[in-house]
Amino acid sequence: MTSPAQLFTDVIRSRRSTRAFLPDPVPADDIRGVLEDAQRAPSHSNTQPWEVHVFSGDARDLLAEAMLKAFEAGQMSPDFTTTYGADDSVHTQRSQQAGAVLYGAMGIARDDVDGRTKAVAENLRFYGAPHVALLFVPELGDVVRAANDVGMYAQNFLLSLTARGYHGVPQGMHGLFADAVRAHLGLPADLKLLYGISFGTADPDAAVNRLDIGRAPLEEHIVLHDTRL
Repeated sequence: MTSPAQLFTDVIRSRRSTRAFLPDPVPADDIRGVLEDAQRAPSHSNTQPWEVHVFSGDARDLLAEAMLKAFEAGQMSPDFTTTYGADDSVHTQRSQQAGAVLYGAMGIARDDVDGRTKAVAENLRFYGAPHVALLFVPELGDVVRAANDVGMYAQNFLLSLTARGYHGVPQGMHGLFADAVRAHLGLPADLKLLYGISFGTADPDAAVNRLDIGRAPLEEHIVLHDTRL
């Protein structure tokens, strides 16, 4: 019999960021279940500083239209910085390596500017996913602690999708068009857009969905203090 710990490990390690979806909608009961699981995330002093907008159907299409219009006009308005440090930083290198693998799976050459632009725009079409959730955070202090709480909410959301047989992808690019999204939804300026999560069922025939970008070894991240592994 598989232990709860092994089942949990299997869910975590099988999660992937999906970038090609089938159009089939997720049943309402499963969407509610995912949202209820996400709601169990810890937060500082139980502040629960997340506001989540979920879009499907025509509402999803209108949101995509609003963000694509801003993208085509070059009207980016991120609430938070999006840099990864110096060009030779390990974080930038990881990002570049992941990008090379992803574009390679899509058959897009490094010098194919038009192809890359079209691929970037697919972020704003949610990679064909039937649903997208936008995660906002109120302007509390320097927002760092609240944003961290929303990150834990998002992880619960993604793992719940995986456990239920669905798939998702967190998309920082949605946050690049915060003003356009707020205008579209009539939201106040002090509600900050972190990112979106597109979700549904992965297209099993898409090569990009079979990628495993991998993670750095523990030694690159962990410092042990009187701890044996």
